[in-house]
Amino acid sequence: MKFPVIFLDLMILCLSMATVRAEPVSTRGVIDITNKERPVDAVVLVGANAHQLVPESHAPSKWLFADGVLTASPLWDSMVTKETYQDFRMHVEFNVNEVKDAKDPEQNGNSGIYIQKRYELQILHSFGVSEADYKPSYCGSIYKQKMPDRIVCKNAGEWQSYDIVFRAARFEVDQKRENARITVYHNGSLIHDDYAITAKTGAGDREGPGPAVIKFQGHHNPVRFRNVWIQRIALEAVSAENVR
Repeated sequence: MKFPVIFLDLMILCLSMATVRAEPVSTRGVIDITNKERPVDAVVLVGANAHQLVPESHAPSKWLFADGVLTASPLWDSMVTKETYQDFRMHVEFNVNEVKDAKDPEQNGNSGIYIQKRYELQILHSFGVSEADYKPSYCGSIYKQKMPDRIVCKNAGEWQSYDIVFRAARFEVDQKRENARITVYHNGSLIHDDYAITAKTGAGDREGPGPAVIKFQGHHNPVRFRNVWIQRIALEAVSAENVR
């Protein structure tokens, strides 16, 4: 049996559209890790003279800012961005404290970057932990979901950096059709290569279609932050009508 030419063309078009839509949009290739310049359209969240973060709750904040450094609260209060974000590139410099004889490793230099308040990129004093003993709750991990591909932690008191590219999850109404994706460099080394985040992490908020703020976690440790900036980017899928 022969199919009409028009029917065959429609079948081919539908297959090509499905193929295009099935391809995830990558977070790779956005960062040139050798280029240390801040993009001109980036928003400085923690700068030399001020910071642009606000307390997460109405309770008095114990975070302190001085000499270009924002120091986390010794209590359990966090800071968030004033604006919400969807897809973005972000640079963060942090410096963890040391808690000697901590009964729980997660009490030692603990903080975190909660992307959209949904997904935590862990900050912890994990210097010197062997690869065999490393857990997905240690520094550089997507909290309790994925360990870093490389362990490149510095010691407490040394400045470290995260360079992050994030693409938010995509939804149709309330149904997730694409996972959030993330690429992360830790101290210049690639530790997450376009990883698909399968669900919200730990105490993160429920996944959803809307943009959301980014939280800098206060976790009873005076972790310090400096030179933090964020750049909005658009990581959109190629539409089917443009692939002809």
